[in-house]
Amino acid sequence: MQFTTLGQTDLRVSRLCLGCMTFGEPTRGKHAWTLPEESSRPLIQQALDLGINFFDTANSYSDGSSEEIVGRALKDFIQRDQIVLATKVFFPMSNLSGGLSRANIMQSIDDSLARLGTDYVDLLQIHRWDYDTPLEETLEALHDVVQSGKARYIGASSMYAWQFARALYTADLHGWTRFVSMQDQYNLIQREEEREMHPLCLAENIAVLPWSPLARGRLTRPWGETTAREASDEVSKALYDSSYEADGRIAERVSVIADNLGLSRAQVALAWVLSKPAVTAPIIGASRAEQLDDLAAAVDITLDAQDIAELETAYTPHYPAGFK
Repeated sequence: MQFTTLGQTDLRVSRLCLGCMTFGEPTRGKHAWTLPEESSRPLIQQALDLGINFFDTANSYSDGSSEEIVGRALKDFIQRDQIVLATKVFFPMSNLSGGLSRANIMQSIDDSLARLGTDYVDLLQIHRWDYDTPLEETLEALHDVVQSGKARYIGASSMYAWQFARALYTADLHGWTRFVSMQDQYNLIQREEEREMHPLCLAENIAVLPWSPLARGRLTRPWGETTAREASDEVSKALYDSSYEADGRIAERVSVIADNLGLSRAQVALAWVLSKPAVTAPIIGASRAEQLDDLAAAVDITLDAQDIAELETAYTPHYPAGFK
């Protein structure tokens, strides 16, 4: 496994981050495809064995049970100071209305720490932009969370670049804690972040942590083939519009290059994301051991300029998706 620095922080993170939305009790929350604790723990152990030290979850994943499962497993498997643990706040919980008000942030971080079984998280991220709460209220609350020691750093996820720029300069103006990372959707068939967000992050030394680097698995299988998860995942349906004909051509090029290089489609698609200078650590998900092994190997794959050009030239502009 390769490692890098998370933006301007002192955190050393693996070039892959394990996304933990897959782990959660299926009877809690909205996702029937999540893995219960007995199935999740071996995958978390395997990730550690592969050298992954960066784990990303959220309070809303399976109504908190993802945090519970991840927290117990990491406590059993590794010392706390050897991992980088990230969680998020924004979406409603069964006991909280959601949003980024001071009250919700303060309650959410305490609840997350209790579920994770730790005194602090390394990275507390706002899951989305809150249009109903004054930005200053949100930023001051996040600053106070960091000052209290409950989070070492703060990050953001999926918003317009102008919103992120506004948040950065507002924090600077007041002397509040600055965001150190941006978690955004980025893959071969959704590259809109290259236009505004990634140049901003490069200029400000913000770590980019792409979610859905494999386009929810669409780049790992024959185009148009569906899975049980996809059939029941309303979020996935909202993220990807089948009317973009170029997406299918890109997926076919992934397949051809993978065959030529003796790699899997997932490895090619992930190696492309890893090749981008703005990217710190893509967030990968896995529900089977062979998936984790396959993705971990992508860190050591270098695509040549011709392959990268072949993957990119069919792209057509898309509407941003995954946030409003």
